[in-house]
Amino acid sequence: MGTGLIILVVVILILFGFLFFSVRSFKKNMKNYDPKQESNNLVILNDNTFYNKIAGKVALVDFWAEWCQPCRIQGPIVSELADEYQDNSKIKICKFDVERNKKIATKLQIRNIPTIIIFKNGKEVERLVGIKTKGVLKKAINRYL
Repeated sequence: MGTGLIILVVVILILFGFLFFSVRSFKKNMKNYDPKQESNNLVILNDNTFYNKIAGKVALVDFWAEWCQPCRIQGPIVSELADEYQDNSKIKICKFDVERNKKIATKLQIRNIPTIIIFKNGKEVERLVGIKTKGVLKKAINRYL
C-alpha cells in the first residue's frame, strides 16, 4: 500500500506541475497577444463596410474588443480559420471591433463578447456566444457552405 500511495503522490505532483507551467505559459502568451498581428486573410469590418462585405457569401464575423480577455483567446482561433479558408471563395472570415463601431453592434444586439455570428447572403443564420474551439466553428461554417 505504501508504494501505491507514493506513486499516486508523484503523479499528482507531476500533474500540478504541468498545470502550473501551462497556466503560466498561457498568461504570458495572452500578454504578448497583439490583435494587429492577425492573419492578413481576415476581413476587417466597420459600421460603414459591414453589410457590403458580408453580402452574397457565408461570412463568419467575430465581434470583439481589444480589452476583452476572452476575445484575446478567440482571436487567434478565428485568425487560423481565415488562413484555412483563404482559398474558399464561398466564405469570408471577418472581425468587427464593437468598441470602435457601436452602430452595427447595437443594431445586432451584441451584448456579450466574444460573439460570433454566421451570416449567409447578409442574413444571420447562427450566433455563438463565448469562446468556441476551432472544431465548433468549422462545423458551424460547414452547415452553411
